[in-house]
Amino acid sequence: MAQAGNSELVDLFEQFFRNYYDNEIKQLAQRYPNEQRSLHVDWQDLYTFDHNLADDFLNKPEQLQQYAEEALRLYDLPIDVSLGQAHVRIRNLPETESPEIREIRAPDMNSLVQVHGIVRKATDVRPKIEEAAFECQLCGTLTRVPQSSGDFQEPHECQGCERQGPFRVNFDQSEFVDSQKLRIQESPEGLRGGETPQSLDVHVEDDITGEVTPGDHVSATGVLRLEQQGDNQDKSPVFDFYMEGMSVDIDEEQFEDMDITGEDKEEIVRLSSSEDIYDKMIASIAPSIYGYNQEKLAMILQLFSGVTKQLPDGSRIRGDLHMLLIGDPGTGKSQMLGYIQNIAPRSVYTSGKGSSSAGLTAAAVRDDFGDGQQWTLEAGALVLADQGIAAVDELDKMRSEDRSAMHEALEQQKISVSKAGINATLKSRCSLLGAANPKYGRFDQYEPIGEQIDLEPALISRFDLIFTVTDQPDEEKDRNLAEHIITTNYAGELTTQREEMSSLDVSDAEIDEMTEQVDPEIDAELLRKYIAYAKQNCHPRMTDEAQATIRDFYVDLRSRGTDEDAAVPVTARKLEALVRLAEASARVRLSDTVEQRDAERSVEIVRSCLQDIGVDPETGEFDADIVEAGTSKSQRDRIKNLKGLISDIEEEYDDGAPVDIVLERAEEVGMDHSKAEHEIDKLKQKGEVYEPSTDTLRTT
Repeated sequence: MAQAGNSELVDLFEQFFRNYYDNEIKQLAQRYPNEQRSLHVDWQDLYTFDHNLADDFLNKPEQLQQYAEEALRLYDLPIDVSLGQAHVRIRNLPETESPEIREIRAPDMNSLVQVHGIVRKATDVRPKIEEAAFECQLCGTLTRVPQSSGDFQEPHECQGCERQGPFRVNFDQSEFVDSQKLRIQESPEGLRGGETPQSLDVHVEDDITGEVTPGDHVSATGVLRLEQQGDNQDKSPVFDFYMEGMSVDIDEEQFEDMDITGEDKEEIVRLSSSEDIYDKMIASIAPSIYGYNQEKLAMILQLFSGVTKQLPDGSRIRGDLHMLLIGDPGTGKSQMLGYIQNIAPRSVYTSGKGSSSAGLTAAAVRDDFGDGQQWTLEAGALVLADQGIAAVDELDKMRSEDRSAMHEALEQQKISVSKAGINATLKSRCSLLGAANPKYGRFDQYEPIGEQIDLEPALISRFDLIFTVTDQPDEEKDRNLAEHIITTNYAGELTTQREEMSSLDVSDAEIDEMTEQVDPEIDAELLRKYIAYAKQNCHPRMTDEAQATIRDFYVDLRSRGTDEDAAVPVTARKLEALVRLAEASARVRLSDTVEQRDAERSVEIVRSCLQDIGVDPETGEFDADIVEAGTSKSQRDRIKNLKGLISDIEEEYDDGAPVDIVLERAEEVGMDHSKAEHEIDKLKQKGEVYEPSTDTLRTT
């Protein structure tokens, strides 16, 4: 570009600013330099103004940014302000210039690109020297040396006395700028098929530092640069990419960039008004798994989730639903989890055995990212699933201390980290879908289900819904199931044959007919768009009838616990679960109001869950403590009575209470022999009674 061309380009930018950004520049002039030091320019505006100029900006970003900043300096302003150090920052590049991080290649070097991802690490903001002023300690002459991004450059000799030093840096005369390094990693939802997410380091300077924290979804625009691998002694011919960040914007979008076209919108609205929308939805969740309609409906409601409420006092009530599937092996729990993870617009799947508490919440890592060894935070699965669904399989196989890391994430929806001198709070506004096996691998139908769940009561009580999936032989059900599995596999075989074999003796029509039987009612891609659309546009409120239905159900259940010796049937946590389910049910219909039928649907689901797990098998009454505290009221009473018995008998015998007499007396007061033995073992385990000699007991 010739010199004349340069001034033409500056004039062109000046004209562009006048046409498109006049108000923004005047606002910048008023707020410069303390509040604002940058003019953010939308690339699409530049393209509308002059597409050649916009394309040149992509290919020669450095030169054109200089011209744009020169034009900004020369811009006619009504107030006397010099925008000498103001930046022009381009954002919102076209799709063609937004490669995935894994797609960046050598030809992209020195061009302007935009990448999307999650901030995995961010260093502290540190001052970086741009122009160092060296003072000769012999004659005091100042020598200015511009500093590039490489090593620190010192002058060769003093310009005054021509000696080679010694020099010291005069900080007052030098120029510094804030700098920060970010590591941006590909978003997990863009990765299908278990690829390892790749990352790119972004160097940001001046006023865009300190804006983002680990776990944020961002789009970063900047120029791709190379830095050599290896150290000064043995340099490698292989280089690494890094980006000189021009702008970094937090993507407030709650889901991956979903292009919901007008046609999609029409289709979604048409679907929402159909009478059997709930049945269609259920048929679209894991169609290869037979039955489980109640569980599938609950999963649909979890995907849509309730409304997150912001109260005037600043507190927040979560709208996300947490759900737990406990069941016998081979009932398709993991497959349902996998399917949900596939449909949810943002989701993270993890399996219990391979997850530690740091991997779920956040890990403090010490590495040489930035300058020197620093502690940085790395976001874990529950943080990455923010605004989406975290599917955790094999919950029962995790160590209990790792599970306890999830408590705060589930109820408060944030994760507080205090590690290695870092105190931080990360957001984890996600729904948790968990799956676990019973304590002994399979449900024992003679034991109460509550006792077979080997999870901490504090964790279980945070789940809004707990489904038990038992595998009981039943001829008709088994025949239907066998039919379904064989049909599914047959349809899969035909589809594979059509793809892999050229000559087939089955017609295409027959293949289509077979696959139609196992196809979801609503295509997964459309369902994903449906959910995204509903969550963005529907924030339903309760009608009086819906409120009354939920209130009556709750009050009616609680009233069963008013007798003196009755158990507490249900706690207030279930009430919030009912509200969230009803809101989600209204969202499925894209309705702005929660009607009575939504409330009834949520009551139905909660009742069936309570029927499975919240009923004391001995009394047949609802008992919240089975879930919330881990022991039912009748069990607690039994333990209390038994302890009382032992201490009474202890007084009659010198050596302690003989076990057989304790069991005899227990039977006299109507306690079952095997249950009494079981409770004595439990008391021993807890250290509340001990055996001074064989077959005798003493209370502690």
